[in-house]
Amino acid sequence: MEHTSLSTYQEVIYDDIAVIAEDQLMLRKAMVQLIEMHEDMKVLADLENGVDALKFIKNNEPNVAILDIEIPGMTGLEILSHVREKNFNTRVIIVTTFKRPGYYEKAVANDVDAYVLKERSVDDLVKTIYKVVKGEKEYSASLMTSLFTESNPLTHKEQVVLREIGNGLSSKEIAGKLY
Repeated sequence: MEHTSLSTYQEVIYDDIAVIAEDQLMLRKAMVQLIEMHEDMKVLADLENGVDALKFIKNNEPNVAILDIEIPGMTGLEILSHVREKNFNTRVIIVTTFKRPGYYEKAVANDVDAYVLKERSVDDLVKTIYKVVKGEKEYSASLMTSLFTESNPLTHKEQVVLREIGNGLSSKEIAGKLY
């Protein structure tokens, strides 16, 4: 997979962009500091529970919400569902340590903008933020692959196409690889 530099995405971000909902204090504060090292990114709020996160999103409609999947009060999936139901203009990135297909499937069914694992670097998370602000989707390739180990109604070629979408390739790039 070709790596994309951060500069490829930087022209699309504007100042006040994100809210972070993560119950682990050290991880939450580290994410804030590392994200804000990018001049064009500002974290508007870092919150430890889902109820406060949803309230903040309702009142402020930040460009991006970075949500832990399991946080006290209301899960990241529940917040995502409310955001979609109310048609807020907030892009949602779910971050998780869990490689559970059920969580992933629920997130995709609710049109999550990105679903990524916490084992990634903050630079990768920043790239994901840039992508979702541009309207692109990003899903963890390892989670997409796990879905294909069970009985799958998709043909092999359809699975390859779906996997490449998860890797961030465009339709044109996928066609170039396959044909």
